[in-house]
Amino acid sequence: MFLGALFALYWPVSRWRTVTLALILFGNYFFYARWSLTLLVLIPAISSIDYVLGLGLQRSKSRPVRRLLVTASIAMNLGVLAFFKYVPFFLGNWSHWTGKPQPEWNWALPISLSFYVFQALTYTIDLYRRDIAGTRSYLAHLSAVSFFPTALAGPITRVEVLLDQFEKPKQLDAAAGGRALFLIGIGLVKKLMIADYLAANLVNRVFDFPKLYTGAETLIAVYAYTFQLYYDFSGYTDIALGSAMLLGIKLPANFDRPYAAENIADFWRRWHITLSNWLRDYLYFSLPGKRIKFFAYLNLVITFVLGGLWHGASWNFVAWGALHGIALAFLRFWHIWRKTGKVKGWRRYLCIFVTFHYVAFTWIFFRAPDMVTVGSILERIGSLTVSFANISGELAIILAIALLAHYVPKKWYDFGVNLYIRAPFYAQAAALAGLVFGLQFVARTGAAPFIYVRF
Repeated sequence: MFLGALFALYWPVSRWRTVTLALILFGNYFFYARWSLTLLVLIPAISSIDYVLGLGLQRSKSRPVRRLLVTASIAMNLGVLAFFKYVPFFLGNWSHWTGKPQPEWNWALPISLSFYVFQALTYTIDLYRRDIAGTRSYLAHLSAVSFFPTALAGPITRVEVLLDQFEKPKQLDAAAGGRALFLIGIGLVKKLMIADYLAANLVNRVFDFPKLYTGAETLIAVYAYTFQLYYDFSGYTDIALGSAMLLGIKLPANFDRPYAAENIADFWRRWHITLSNWLRDYLYFSLPGKRIKFFAYLNLVITFVLGGLWHGASWNFVAWGALHGIALAFLRFWHIWRKTGKVKGWRRYLCIFVTFHYVAFTWIFFRAPDMVTVGSILERIGSLTVSFANISGELAIILAIALLAHYVPKKWYDFGVNLYIRAPFYAQAAALAGLVFGLQFVARTGAAPFIYVRF
């Protein structure tokens, strides 16, 4: 209803830039307010400070001054994130190490703050590097850094990309509208019919009480979570891309069949692409010693450990990030040592199989609430006990659909999109109505929150 109302108000005034920006900003802040009133104060405040710092970066030619301004922006944004996200983690560990009681901590991380911070920092860092010209429009800056489709779980979009599109005249034709609705529809299917079903009917139960399940059931639950996470997160991304497209804004792609990756580096070119790019462009390239091989490998591990901590203040996420960083460092060493090129034939499928299972193994650390649960999950899988009493026929079918749909050739997907776009409007409407009815039937107990909202 929110998106429909904004859409109806937006296009009649789309020729007037200031009015459309004001409408987008109102939509952004209304969206934030629906999730957390804290954000309604916090986001405008730090956005305004970044805007002033950005003006200084545009005008100043002094390197020390520019460095001071960008440092202030980084310190403010990361400081706010650390205050809400990491202080309780460090206090808890300090209490554990010293034996002193942990101080009371009565507030939680405001939803979407992690994504906001990374998106906002693209602006001031790009200005410091002189990669962009920036904007002098306060309204445009506030609208871009808080653009609501990217708020909850990305894709992390460079602010300059949004600013450029805000300046261009917009037009929504039938093809773009059809593609947008198709993306929103397919995103809802991914979320409600696959991700939520796998979570409610196996994944949550096994990860909450792993000792109640056999090794085979636990292994299937790990596979189920591997696909649950993908369909939940990519489903949100599809909805975000479709929502932005309805307003004439194009967001970057975030997924490209990640479980078809041939190695761990290929996986990160396909999974959460905008985060991978952010970590590469704004963190990895900023670390010292890139020309020294040892530091190049170490920097990969550091980058992904910090990427793990970005997901959450937990040793589980540290371990998850370290596993990916170590795998990337080893892969780079292997390619340099063996001077290997692209694998072909049966070796390619073997590489996909091994990569998929390594990623699925690391997802155990990502999903488990603590390291004790990680140990329990691995112990149950290692027990090699076999029983499928808790694997229903319906769940097996959904898991099979999830597997097959992921590996559908891209040209088949594109054919489906084009078929929907070319269909008469009444056929599109009938398809959407059928989808809504089906989703209401499947999700009659309500939808679970998107997984990445908690990060």
